[in-house]
Amino acid sequence: MNGSATDSIKVVIVVPTYNEAETLPILVEKVLQQNIDGLGFVVVDDGSPDGTGDIADRIAGDFDGVFIVLHREGKQGLGTAYMAGFQTALDAGAERIIEMDADLSHPPEVLQGLINELESADVAVASRYVAGGGVDPEWSWGRQQISYWGNMGIRLILGLKVKDSTAGFKGFRRKTLESIGIDRLKLSGFGFQAEVAYRCQQAGMNVVEHPYVFMDRTVGKSKMSFGIVVEAFFHLSWLRITG
Repeated sequence: MNGSATDSIKVVIVVPTYNEAETLPILVEKVLQQNIDGLGFVVVDDGSPDGTGDIADRIAGDFDGVFIVLHREGKQGLGTAYMAGFQTALDAGAERIIEMDADLSHPPEVLQGLINELESADVAVASRYVAGGGVDPEWSWGRQQISYWGNMGIRLILGLKVKDSTAGFKGFRRKTLESIGIDRLKLSGFGFQAEVAYRCQQAGMNVVEHPYVFMDRTVGKSKMSFGIVVEAFFHLSWLRITG
């Protein structure tokens, strides 16, 4: 950790990483270019073999403010990475917490829009499925169908009102994460984002969707597949039954 938790920290970006050595420095630079007041970072690295964790430590050493790096041994799941990151951001005093990927698929230019939405909303979702939103036109037809129908199926299973139920780019007010109870979250894989949406809806949170275009990752390949979606359907169906 570079810096300390102070009254000046307002917005913390939580970024889970695994083999993001090439893109993490670019992401941090692009986020800083947005000139967001009171900005801090929490990077949660799951023992990346490519040295992402070491790179994050070097960035933290040069960062003027709060930049916390959590090093975990091996891949423990996206959900647990976010849970650890959220709690660390709250402990650091963040008033607004933003989650986003390190692979540059979530454009930093959208950040200020999400933060502005949080002036009146409890949750701001960067959404592909509202007017003005969309996905990379380079996506294959098959991938677009998996994404669209997977999202639609999850909405139906959980009875979600939010149109982008699997969004991994969203912002929360501090009180939102405190209210839903980070330690209550159960899912660690693809279904984690939908579970968060479900918990927020259960708690009666005011959720708004802010349009953006999801761009394909610049390095590596997406792990999304039909099998992963089917597995998420099973876990989310059980979540709906058990509450």
